[in-house]
Amino acid sequence: MDRNKPDRRSFLTSAMAASAFVLAKGGLNPRYLAAERGPKRRLSPVGVSRDRLIRTVVGLRPYRSEGFVIKAERLGEKLLIHNYGHGGSGVTLSWGAATLAVEHARDAQQNRFAVLGSGVMGLSVARLLQRRGGTVTIYAKDLPPHTTSNVAGALWYPSSLYNSQKVSAAFLDQFRLACRISNRAFQELVGDQYGVRWVETFELEQELAPFEREPPGGAQLYPETRILREPEHYFGSPYVRQFSTMLIEPPVYMNALLRDFYIAGGKVVVKEFRGREEIASLPEPIIFNCTGLGSKALFDDAVLIPVRGQLEVLLPQPEIDYCYLSGDFYMFPRRDGIILGGTFEHRNWSLEPDADQITRILEANANISKGLRR
Repeated sequence: MDRNKPDRRSFLTSAMAASAFVLAKGGLNPRYLAAERGPKRRLSPVGVSRDRLIRTVVGLRPYRSEGFVIKAERLGEKLLIHNYGHGGSGVTLSWGAATLAVEHARDAQQNRFAVLGSGVMGLSVARLLQRRGGTVTIYAKDLPPHTTSNVAGALWYPSSLYNSQKVSAAFLDQFRLACRISNRAFQELVGDQYGVRWVETFELEQELAPFEREPPGGAQLYPETRILREPEHYFGSPYVRQFSTMLIEPPVYMNALLRDFYIAGGKVVVKEFRGREEIASLPEPIIFNCTGLGSKALFDDAVLIPVRGQLEVLLPQPEIDYCYLSGDFYMFPRRDGIILGGTFEHRNWSLEPDADQITRILEANANISKGLRR
């Protein structure tokens, strides 16, 4: 067993125990965590300017208004297990969703598996199967670093993945469980080896009402939460929610996952599938579909759409040790650069950088930085 990651039973046990504790305590309502004055420390401003821009990256999130898909079906004599459609939260939900997907194969008396896709979902499923003793082959058109997962922002704050008016109660239960499992798993990976670290985060709002809603996955997943109600607290926003969460650096993390997969004996076949018949012809008896947006054409998912995201990357600033979220915009400090977002364009398939979006993202984040109280 890989000592760096808990097994499936540990994931589920830890997640359910944490949930039971919070429910027993009546939950963690941010109102009761509110503080009139936050901790005293200086936050360095981000140097947002066009001459510090080093690259623009674009990715297409696989979005389903009804939520992500985890289900099993028959494909001829094969067992096909779907795990796709996680919107803007693929990295953060990866271990939780993968655990729930692998559970569908728990009773199958097989140890050979095919995984379609080498993004974070495919690699997470593959690693869990390997830790169960399985022999795994990944079939993928693109490999890291050329996957959507590699260009994710990857703050552990699972959002932008469903329409709250269209999801079922059963899906929300599944989502919360995936959040708890995944959060616990990433805690085990904190450190330079996997590019995961805890980071202080500030969520900026003009009104208090958004903070009265439960944060994604449950308040218990965000330690040191407090509401700052005075404008002089760090930013110019009237209300600021401050909390701790984890930041994942995809270039480091994806390389580490792929390395672990190879070390455990995994095999990769570069292949693009044209239809279900080709998939059914694979030699492995159990197939996991982790193709993300590719599932739209491969499996006729009419609900699945692309949501385009564009990021601007500035020169690194080692002194920036916090993140912020402000409406559509955000800032995450990584070793490979300061990540500025964001955009959320439904049904836009373009992977070309948009010059107007570059200006919009830079100007909005420059204004946020100017509002920082120093």
